[in-house]
Amino acid sequence: MDTPIDTKEYKELLEAVRFIYGYDFTEYAELSVKRRITHFMEGRGIETVDKLGKILLKDENVFEEFVQHLSVTVTEMFRDPSFYKSVREIIHKRLATYPVIKVWLAGCATGQEVYSIAIVLKEEGLLERSIIYATDINQQSLQTAKQGIYALDGMKAYTQNYLLAGGDGEFSRYYMARHNSALFDRSLTQNMVFSPHNLASDKSFNEFQLIICRNVIMYFNQRLQDKVIGLLYESLCPFGFLGLGDKESLLLSDKRELFEETDRKEKIYRKIK
Repeated sequence: MDTPIDTKEYKELLEAVRFIYGYDFTEYAELSVKRRITHFMEGRGIETVDKLGKILLKDENVFEEFVQHLSVTVTEMFRDPSFYKSVREIIHKRLATYPVIKVWLAGCATGQEVYSIAIVLKEEGLLERSIIYATDINQQSLQTAKQGIYALDGMKAYTQNYLLAGGDGEFSRYYMARHNSALFDRSLTQNMVFSPHNLASDKSFNEFQLIICRNVIMYFNQRLQDKVIGLLYESLCPFGFLGLGDKESLLLSDKRELFEETDRKEKIYRKIK
């Protein structure tokens, strides 16, 4: 595209998408979404936003690709290892006091962080009585997460992350190498539930002892951030834990007084009211 996307056209496109498909991107950070839309149009030779809108509303397959493109899918196992080390060293003792531990990975993308938390829970002796709910707006990413098959050439970096996160033993025991892929052990997924969930529009669906929503709300405007923090707060049990990404915080949230900082550096909070 030679010219930037007009704000009026942009808003009309997102409103049409919301009306027809129920996906609400209207309160995502505008510059980031515009950049992704522009990249999507350039990749498919679509010259105008008007033409893009007509294609999306007519062809569900193209729309699925569009959602995949707009959704944030950049992730890795034990991303920010020190976060998982904090979960292992601080939070697991509190989690161990519950007969059933419910964990929500909100915005789980392709699932690497779901398997990461499962491994931590397994090594701390908590996985068998844990239920891990992994949700995302992106159906294609969820399918990848459910399969638990990742590129083998990523395992070296993942192994390093695992060790930095306080990993106990050989990381390779959790997956089986097959050709150029790594298939993660099915024992990790026995208590996993994968389901679509849109943080922008869907409601709370359970009560959790731990919610991990990392590197997700940074792509939302302030109003949607407040709404999502409210949703996560409602979904936590009393004294439940919330983990955010390293560039995220509760500093500007109207719910900040309802949490205490468990680990300031790792952005881990505990619901206290």
